[in-house]
Amino acid sequence: MRSVLSFLWKIYLIFIAGPLFIVATFITAVLTIITTAIGGKRFWGYWPAHIWSRLVCFLACVRVEVRNRDLIDKNESYVFVCNHQGAFDIWAIFGYLNHNFRWLMKKSLEKIIFVGYACRRSGHIFVDHSSLQSIKTTIEDARDQLKGGMSLVIFPEGTRSADGSLGSFKRGAFMLAGEFGLPVVPLSIQGAYEIMPKDAKFPRPGKIILTIHEPIRSETGSYNTRELLSQCYDIIKGDLEPEIKGNLEPAALEDSEKD
Repeated sequence: MRSVLSFLWKIYLIFIAGPLFIVATFITAVLTIITTAIGGKRFWGYWPAHIWSRLVCFLACVRVEVRNRDLIDKNESYVFVCNHQGAFDIWAIFGYLNHNFRWLMKKSLEKIIFVGYACRRSGHIFVDHSSLQSIKTTIEDARDQLKGGMSLVIFPEGTRSADGSLGSFKRGAFMLAGEFGLPVVPLSIQGAYEIMPKDAKFPRPGKIILTIHEPIRSETGSYNTRELLSQCYDIIKGDLEPEIKGNLEPAALEDSEKD
């Protein structure tokens, strides 16, 4: 019986959900490119993708529960840092965080047809580690965006988890937070790995829990990067189920600061 249901699920994904996903993605990208060129980048750079992300979760039979939404103010800017279990992390955050933000993205993602250009037009920030000047440009791009409730979302692990466990954090997200003096909000995601592991071809129905944690604020407007990284890591790790917490020792965190 299970094999029959699995077969029917794949048929649904290939012939119904898949084509609808491709069409919705194309429409969202084109709509975003056109509308942000006309004006209203803050609105059009977020809402089409917000609706698209909810549609993707609906098509994949993925439910998203958001906890502690009352801890953040829609009119305040934050740097959100989140663990990265799988592809559905992106749609869960875009569709259900309900806070206008921009991603800090790998430069390579800009090459995705239509989507990459739409992200550029929307104001998402691409990271280029090739030179010091490129990093300075990234900081200036982010500084221009983070005003009046516009926030930034970063995956400090840098890539999706290979086995669902929490990997080491890179220090870039926390250096940016120090540059801007913004409150840092840890986000923890559970369930995305079970829905679609890194090497999976098809998603599975399931539930994602997105937990918003208490914003970390600096009275002086600056942060100790090492302490902030460790604090966020401990908060996110503490919220995950025991089997996916990861097993990094403090030395692993220290090593991540050297990357």
